Amino acid sequence: MAQKKKKSPLEHRRRATAVPLTLAEQARERLDEMIATLELPPESLWSEAQLSELLKIGRTPVREAVQKLASAQLVTILPRHGIKISAVNVQTQLLVLELRRELERLVASRAARRATTDEKSQLPAMAKAIEDASRTRDVLAYIKGSYAVARFLAQCARNPFVTDMLSPFLTFSARFYYVYQAQVDDLPTAGKLRAAVIRAVAMGDEAAAAAKSDLLMDYIDRMTRDLIMRAF
Repeated sequence: MAQKKKKSPLEHRRRATAVPLTLAEQARERLDEMIATLELPPESLWSEAQLSELLKIGRTPVREAVQKLASAQLVTILPRHGIKISAVNVQTQLLVLELRRELERLVASRAARRATTDEKSQLPAMAKAIEDASRTRDVLAYIKGSYAVARFLAQCARNPFVTDMLSPFLTFSARFYYVYQAQVDDLPTAGKLRAAVIRAVAMGDEAAAAAKSDLLMDYIDRMTRDLIMRAF
């Protein structure tokens, strides 16, 4: 008998989403992930037609997704030249972290308060998947899983304004970590801190979720500043 394929954190999120994503939203999520995991390398140039072919999604929803990415400064639209993926920049990352800290704390506490029983029941498996990926140093699985869980928690927070604001910061941060993680070699530590946030949300403990979120962001901030000191 064929072994049943284990669901990924991203697949768990899909199952929990009540309203199907539009093609433009699907394109946005896929492009976010491709930027974060360097499938679309920093400063590379792409045409709308190329992105449409990569995603197997029509050019109109891809165009809509690209416009949103441009407003989030993840890409730059160059008339008659194409779509340029943003560069990786340490100073940009520090600015991203300033806002991400506040948004992540809000998301964690509100998700603990507002997540449904079904959503909370999915979180322990997500936390374990994050820890497993970090323990085995599966960087790609960790990045994709962390990104998917962060989006899932934003959904659980039931505040679409926060979700829209947080999305590009997650992409910037995931890509930055993907580029520099080999220099830090800290996946087990990062995984434990992220899993602690997820489990606090699963328990419905708002104060603990906010506190664990701050601990995670403290760690990410220290890691980023340490990289700056090494580079300069």
